[in-house]
Amino acid sequence: MGLLTYLLTLPVAPVRAVTWVAQRVVDKAEEEYYDPAPVWRCLAELEQQLVSGEIDQETFDREEEILLDRLDEITAFHQRP
Repeated sequence: MGLLTYLLTLPVAPVRAVTWVAQRVVDKAEEEYYDPAPVWRCLAELEQQLVSGEIDQETFDREEEILLDRLDEITAFHQRP
């Protein structure tokens, strides 16, 4: 039965291969998109810009809020079942 099933499903093997590759691409993209390290780096850079006087407090608060929202999104992604 295994050989018969293999022979009958052989024509769809390329579709399965493409699906497998596509899933690997999606997995890698999610891994990079939901990596918190770049967001933490941006927060550190933002704080350094504030300390050095390159940006004002209002700009810092606005940008920090965006980055913290991004960290919340990343945390929620990692906590999903």
